[in-house]
Amino acid sequence: MFKRLRRAWQGHVLFSAKIPYPIWHRVIRAAPVLLALDNREAHRLRKLTSLFLREKTINSAGDFILEEWMRVLIAAQACLLILNIDDGLEYFDGWHEVIVYPDAFKVNRLQPDSSGVVHTKDQHLAGEAWSRRPVVLSWNNIITVAHAHEVGSNVVLHEFAHKLDMLNGPADGLPPLHRTMRVADWAQAFADAYGHLGEQLARHHRTQVDPYGATNPVEFFAVVSEQFFEAPGSLRDAYPAVYEQLRVYYKQDPGARFGPSELAGEALKHPVH
Repeated sequence: MFKRLRRAWQGHVLFSAKIPYPIWHRVIRAAPVLLALDNREAHRLRKLTSLFLREKTINSAGDFILEEWMRVLIAAQACLLILNIDDGLEYFDGWHEVIVYPDAFKVNRLQPDSSGVVHTKDQHLAGEAWSRRPVVLSWNNIITVAHAHEVGSNVVLHEFAHKLDMLNGPADGLPPLHRTMRVADWAQAFADAYGHLGEQLARHHRTQVDPYGATNPVEFFAVVSEQFFEAPGSLRDAYPAVYEQLRVYYKQDPGARFGPSELAGEALKHPVH
């Protein structure tokens, strides 16, 4: 009953309040990750984004002014993750707000030292996500990536990947998988890749995945989800088993959206450390 009512409401939204095309075209041009979509995918994403914006509020922090196209840009990239997942919007149920700061925002964290004494530590973050609480983002980090400053990095994809990870409890790098997927296959692919990334960094080798992914399995999942969409060729080359698991999970194959020459150019631009 609830699903029928929700779908009826969604039909009304799509009939009366879809994102205007001038704003939508501006958003597509502003985000390289969206430019690779074909017409059918972009059409489907526009509808999904329209629904997202009716179910969530995207608010600015302080005096920062968010224009409508900025809200659409954030929502469209969030919805890219669930584009081909049945009833994908339900994956974002249980919370209602995105908060956007103009730049990296400061948070206070309690952190124990080696002797067990707890200290307060200030951190400046580009984004943050908690279960059943708002997603918090830095606009400067969103638009910097949208201008292709860091190919393979996308703070919106990163934080919303965390939201998916939290659907079955505290984030652990293992979101609830589809029935056709095996936890053992996922665990093996991700454990091997995560271990390899750590070894590469310990040996001071160059990596094809952002070193931040070596922080813990939770961040590894979010980092490779970013790269899956933003720089699929380099992720597929580095960790093909992880790429395959993400292809089945997200029900998308971003690598197939690019020709060989585009993938080669992407690999050259992807930052390594």
